[in-house]
Amino acid sequence: MLLPHSYYAALGLMLLSMFSWGSWANTLKFCPKYRFQLYYWDYAIGLLLASVLFGLTAGSMGSTGTPFLAAVAHTPTASIIYALIGGAIFNVANLLLVAAIDVAGMAVAFPVGIGLALVIGAVSNYVLAPVANPFLLFGGVALVAVAIVLDAAAYRRREGVAKAATALGIGLSLACGVLMGCFYPFVARALNGVPGQAAPGPYAVSFFFAIGLVISTFPANLFLMKRPLDGKPPVAFAGYRQAGFGWHLAGVLGGAIWCIGGVANFVASGAQLVGPAVSYTIGQGATMVSACWGVFVWREFAQAPRSARTLLVLMFLFFLFGLGAVALAPLY
Repeated sequence: MLLPHSYYAALGLMLLSMFSWGSWANTLKFCPKYRFQLYYWDYAIGLLLASVLFGLTAGSMGSTGTPFLAAVAHTPTASIIYALIGGAIFNVANLLLVAAIDVAGMAVAFPVGIGLALVIGAVSNYVLAPVANPFLLFGGVALVAVAIVLDAAAYRRREGVAKAATALGIGLSLACGVLMGCFYPFVARALNGVPGQAAPGPYAVSFFFAIGLVISTFPANLFLMKRPLDGKPPVAFAGYRQAGFGWHLAGVLGGAIWCIGGVANFVASGAQLVGPAVSYTIGQGATMVSACWGVFVWREFAQAPRSARTLLVLMFLFFLFGLGAVALAPLY
């Protein structure tokens, strides 16, 4: 399998994961009238197919580690269970994030949900594998958390009138943050394998992670179709069959893009000097990538007040300093 042999190669993979995780949602722009619950079926399919594709290509090349199919066949049961649980937890958190944005807006969902996920994930992963300088790591986490709050404040200024921070919106954001911060330790445990046996490798773990996501999509997404949390009417499955090929393709592409980031992040996590805390934290910088798409490509702030654009400048500065601190943490 293809694995990074230097820290800088691993850093490149972590930055790729950040870019991919912050970009997959752009595919929703290609199907604006498609309910998210229907889009999500294609998203899950695309993620699973991409995990197999990466396994059969990058996961089967080179002379390092066990090839993908052999790794899947010999993955310890404990690692399979950890990967399945990680995929299921992430999946529910991802669905709750979308619901939180719909109910409470980005001004609540981002700082509460993603900010909480960043802190919980960084701390829990560092406890699991205390790699990297803790002062640089957690100092960087604090700066990135501030950047997320500034991003949310900029969206609030742009919208003019913020959505009411209802108990439901805050509750969804908190639940999303806790779950999003807890999925990666399960992935890390799966990557570590079982003492006395060869570790399964990141490509096999990515495959089982994707299976966990797909399995959990059935109860979670079916529930959200029948009882949408945003107050909209229930979603009929007939809409999925009636959707055009382009909309289905957009969903599959969205899942594949997330999978690129997932595989890259899991591969980097196992590299020397990196560890899951650094890999997860840099990957969660995806929020800033998403903001870049909104600002520079989709022109979401073209008509926003000057105060909103000022907050965006501050956001990017805090993010760059925070990202730099986290990136240097393994080296010092």
